[in-house]
Amino acid sequence: MVGRRRVGKTALLNQTFQSQERPSLYLFISRKQESLLCDEFATQIRENLHIPIFGTPSKLASVMEILLQYSTSHPLTLIIDEFQDIQRVNPAFFSELQNLWDKYKSHCRMHLICCGSLYSIMTRLFQNSREPLFGRADNRIHLQPLRPAYIAELLADKQTFSNEAFLQWFMLSGGVPKYLEMLHHASKGDNIWDALISENSLLIEEGQYRLAEEFGPENSRYFSILSAIASGRTSRPEIESLLEKSIGPQLERLENEFDIIQRHQPVLAKPGSRLVRYRIADAFLAFWFRFIYSNRSAIEIRNFAFVRKLVERDYPTWSGFWLEELIRQLLADSGQFNILGSYWERGNKNEIDIVAISDLDKTVLIGEVKRKSANIRINKLKEKAHRLSLQLKGYKIAYRGFSLENIPELIDKGNTTSEDG
Repeated sequence: MVGRRRVGKTALLNQTFQSQERPSLYLFISRKQESLLCDEFATQIRENLHIPIFGTPSKLASVMEILLQYSTSHPLTLIIDEFQDIQRVNPAFFSELQNLWDKYKSHCRMHLICCGSLYSIMTRLFQNSREPLFGRADNRIHLQPLRPAYIAELLADKQTFSNEAFLQWFMLSGGVPKYLEMLHHASKGDNIWDALISENSLLIEEGQYRLAEEFGPENSRYFSILSAIASGRTSRPEIESLLEKSIGPQLERLENEFDIIQRHQPVLAKPGSRLVRYRIADAFLAFWFRFIYSNRSAIEIRNFAFVRKLVERDYPTWSGFWLEELIRQLLADSGQFNILGSYWERGNKNEIDIVAISDLDKTVLIGEVKRKSANIRINKLKEKAHRLSLQLKGYKIAYRGFSLENIPELIDKGNTTSEDG
């Protein structure tokens, strides 16, 4: 099981297997010496499975063999969390696990679940033919944040649904359960910003807590890149111009290893096109870098009122960007399109918020997104789409504006598709 941090992997696994009659054991790979980890695990095994372990194993492979031997006579679900961090503790364990698994798999009754956060590393460990664990996984789950319709359902259950509240919860959580829980508690007061941006709020340190250890010695460079992207420098030349440094390797790791940023190209762009924009994939982290990290001087002197005023001032523009993303996700959930994105031309000209294509019935939806429907200009949209429309000969093109008012309609379409499926 893989998924970004805070998405709820651990909670889901524990909730699922602790409620079953079959014994389960949860082991967390913390970044400590192997002998200390083994001592911790041996204690858990004695207490939870009542296995008499004489002495203390000093190798993870020894701990694993004890559990595999136990599972030859007792069914066992074993969850190893942050599995990818084993490479920091003892990289040789992956080969040792391969040998142990091949030795015991035919006569043991173990359900082994390897859970990890760094998508590319977990993918490499199990799907790269050069890795010891290649071909050993029977199933794979990539746990995603909750889709927008579930956020709407949560708000409806709280009897606090409104189009604005829905956008705000999506913008601050991106569907990540941990942040939805945080919003649930913060929304009990009169002003959500008073609760979220205050001295005792967990939001203030969350970004630092999540990423600092992960990035290691290059912490400051990664943080600078993400802050630049959050502030609107979305192309590599713009970021490098601001930082006055080359950032190619860092961008690649942020995208492919840490799964924090996403690369976007205009719809129908050729694979080698240099028209590339980056955005922070995690909605919460995008907000944190835009408003918390970029104002850390004010945070340091506890001037939270100053930060709250900045948020309130820039909220219409910032939430407008996330309204575009919300509309795109709702359209994706409708099941009507096989290509969905945005469009722009060199020099950031003729930007179009929504381009949704169905190759099945040869239709295209070209859309503009504004918070208020009165600000939508369809004639202007058609002018901007002229060059794009030339690439879509043979397709029936519809032009449409989307605003906050259209959210309930789009939610209903997505729900209908889910029920039909």
